Amino acid sequence: MPHTIDTAAKGPDAVTEDGEEGWVELGSSAELRELLGEPWPIVIEKVHDRLADQDRDIIARSPFCLLATSDSRGNCDVSPRGDTAGFTHVIDSGTLALPDRPGNRRGDSFHNILDNPHAGLLYLIPGSKEVLRVNGRARILTDAPFFDAMTVKGQRPTLALVLEIDEIYLHCPASLRRSGVWDPESWLTGPTAG
Repeated sequence: MPHTIDTAAKGPDAVTEDGEEGWVELGSSAELRELLGEPWPIVIEKVHDRLADQDRDIIARSPFCLLATSDSRGNCDVSPRGDTAGFTHVIDSGTLALPDRPGNRRGDSFHNILDNPHAGLLYLIPGSKEVLRVNGRARILTDAPFFDAMTVKGQRPTLALVLEIDEIYLHCPASLRRSGVWDPESWLTGPTAG
């Protein structure tokens, strides 16, 4: 059960249901909108449901994406996916396919998709500030004619995630800029790196 409190009624000295003294938890969508303000129209207008040329270009250049899924109870998972640039197969302007490559064999994302088809992809290109978000409904295939096009080094995938696109848009690159993720001088190395 989420531990929300009515922040307007409780105030900054409130104690949450779990006893976190001094924590002021957001209590409603209305309160969130008041804090954030209204989104700029361009942010809303850039959302579309079919791949544009710029989207296709980013997907073709991207060697890496993050796949977000959740099970039927809302337990979330984010899993990295990657291969050589262009590893995602574009089936048509509303459908993508990601080949499954050998990994840890846990299959967390696949198990989640079997429970709940909603999934999100976040495409990144190393060194670039372009971030492409794709949300949709996923299913898992064990074979299809396009599997041949996803063969790499003689290895044809045995599974593929197919995503029917609900929405796609370029995401604000501010977090990449602030984090310095592509700047080697910001990278931790040696014993302090973890």
